[in-house]
Amino acid sequence: MGVELQHPMKPELTAEEAARGRFVSGIRAFILNDLAGDLRLAYDKRAAPAFARENGRQPETSNEAHQALRGDPAFNIYSAMRVQAQKMVWQASGDVVARDIERLEAEAAKVANGPGSVKLNPDLDIPRNVDAIEVHLMPGSYTRGGDSLEAGAVYDQGLAVFSMGLMGANLDDIGLSMAAYVKGKFPDFKPQSILDTGCTIGHNTLPWKQTYPDAKVEAIDAAAGGLRYASARAKMQGQEVSFAQMSADALDYPDASFDLVFSSMFLHELSKKARAAAFKEAYRVLKPGGLLLHMELPPNDQMNAFDGFYLDWDSWYNSEPFYKGYRDESPPELCQAGGFGADDYFQFVVPSIGIYGEEAVAQAIADENANAVDSETTGRLAEGIMWFGFGAWKR
Repeated sequence: MGVELQHPMKPELTAEEAARGRFVSGIRAFILNDLAGDLRLAYDKRAAPAFARENGRQPETSNEAHQALRGDPAFNIYSAMRVQAQKMVWQASGDVVARDIERLEAEAAKVANGPGSVKLNPDLDIPRNVDAIEVHLMPGSYTRGGDSLEAGAVYDQGLAVFSMGLMGANLDDIGLSMAAYVKGKFPDFKPQSILDTGCTIGHNTLPWKQTYPDAKVEAIDAAAGGLRYASARAKMQGQEVSFAQMSADALDYPDASFDLVFSSMFLHELSKKARAAAFKEAYRVLKPGGLLLHMELPPNDQMNAFDGFYLDWDSWYNSEPFYKGYRDESPPELCQAGGFGADDYFQFVVPSIGIYGEEAVAQAIADENANAVDSETTGRLAEGIMWFGFGAWKR
C-alpha cells in the first residue's frame, strides 16, 4: 500500500512518519472495503426492507437510501470511523509538513528559474468554497499558510495517504487515464493549447503535457499557496506548465484561446452558480473544434439508490456542501446550458491505467458500451476503480 510520493518536491518522511501514513491508509482501506461491505449488507438485509415495509416500495433515491440507513449500527460505525480516519489523514500530513516546510521552501527557490511559470493575483477575491470551508475536513482548507507552500504540501502528502496508492505514485492516475483515453479515442485531435481549471497542485495537469508534449499547457486555481507548490512540483519534474491564480467562473483569457479545457474532481466543489458560469467560460475560451472534458463523480441519475448515497456520504459528513448538489445535476444539461450542442455531448468510463494498464484503456476505447456507469466501481477509491469522464465538442 504505497503512500510515499515519488516526485522530488515531496516532503521527506522519517521512518515513523512513513509508518504512520501506512497505518492511516490501512485504516481507510479497511473502512472503504470491509466496513463498506458491511454497510451494503446492512442496507440489503435491514434498512431497505424496513423502508419498503413502511413505504410500500424500495428506496429510489440517494436521499431515501440515506434515510433508510441512518441509525443502523453498520451506518453508525462506518460513518464514525470514516470521519475519524479523515481527520487522521490531515493530522499526519500536517505534522510532516510543519517539520519539513523550511526545506521545501528552499528547494522551491532553487528551481524558481526552471521551466514554466507561476503568476499570482493578490487582488483576486478568493471564493468562499476555497477559503471559508474546511473542505474534506482539511484544516485551513486550500488557503492554509497563505502564500506559503504549506497548503500545497499538506494536500499532496494528505492525498497520498488518503488515496492508499490508488491514484498513482504521484497522484496523477486520473490525468494519465483521461489523457490516454482522449489520445486513443480521438487520434486526429492534437491540442496545441490546454487549460486545466481548478488544478490544485497540478497533479493531474502534468499528464497532459506528457501526453501532448508540443502543447502549451496552462493551469489555474484560486489558491496562491497551492499554485506555488504546483509550479515547483512541475519544475522539479522538468515539465513546462504555466500556472495562474484565477477562478474558473471568471477566466482571464481571450475568447477562443484553447483547444482543450479540462478539470478533475473539481465541479463538485463549486456552488451551483459558479459551476454554471464555469461551463460558459469554458465554452467561451475554447476554439471551434475544441474539447471540454471533466473527470468527476458519476451523477445520481445514472446510479442506483444505495450507490448514489454511498458517494453522497461526503456531502453530509466530509464538509463538502456542494457535492450532492452537483451529483443531482445532469452532465448533458450542464454542457448544454454552457453553450454546447446536445449532439456534441459524450461520456465514458475508463479503467485506472495504473491498476489495469494501457491495454484495458484501449479496450474501453473500443467498447461502444464503455459509457455506462458501473455503480459498483466507478468513482470509488477501492480495488477495481474506474474513472467517469464527460464533455462536449465546441462546433
